Amino acid sequence: MITVTILGAGNVAFHLYKAFKNAKDVTVKQWYNRTYSDISSYANEVDTIDDLSKLEDADIYIMAVSDDSIASLSRALPFENRLVAHTSGSVSIHDLDKKNQRAVFYPLQTFSKDAELNFSEIPICIEVTEKANLQFMKDLADALGCSAYKINTEQRQTLHLSAVFINNFTNQLYRIAHEISDAKSINFDILKPLIMETARKVQDMSPYMAQTGPAKRNDKKTIKRHLKQIESEEHKAIYELLTASIKKTHNYR
Repeated sequence: MITVTILGAGNVAFHLYKAFKNAKDVTVKQWYNRTYSDISSYANEVDTIDDLSKLEDADIYIMAVSDDSIASLSRALPFENRLVAHTSGSVSIHDLDKKNQRAVFYPLQTFSKDAELNFSEIPICIEVTEKANLQFMKDLADALGCSAYKINTEQRQTLHLSAVFINNFTNQLYRIAHEISDAKSINFDILKPLIMETARKVQDMSPYMAQTGPAKRNDKKTIKRHLKQIESEEHKAIYELLTASIKKTHNYR
């Protein structure tokens, strides 16, 4: 049985707690957060604490905190030579204090507290500073039913950058589309099948091959009409930037 202590109470921490709680080969030993009220409702399920000095022995301490807090929290841990991991996509493994054995357990997914996730479908990117801990990290991912990938810091930071384009930027485009359609009293639900099909296609073909639309066809009339329709200068600039990028990709100038 693997014993895990979670530090933090953000979206990733909450989803990890649920996943570990439901894993038959994992026990959540403790859950720490400096603001106790954020985790107090779980006190009947797990030992919840807001005092680092009360941390007990565990096989691994997983820091699911903000990127800016990782280094300082790792320095504040009141023990040495134990296995400590962070869950960030962009922070170096070397930001963890070297007084402990260092690792990364990065679940590459978007997390919202109210959104249900099938954790077994989430890839886990793992990294260690001591080779002896690599198999343990793989076993921990396996206990959640996840696929584990040995990814170094540079690769992980590149994945995180790619994920920002795939998730954060794309979601912002959804928001703009929602704003544009809502302004004309159009139900955004009409566009949801298109969202699903766009995501499905890249499971079977490259994004390059999946590209369609007026920019890819160099349909100048449609592009000009769209730009006339767009009322927001910000939205117009985004449309022009992405149109130019697509045209360049598909050899139109």
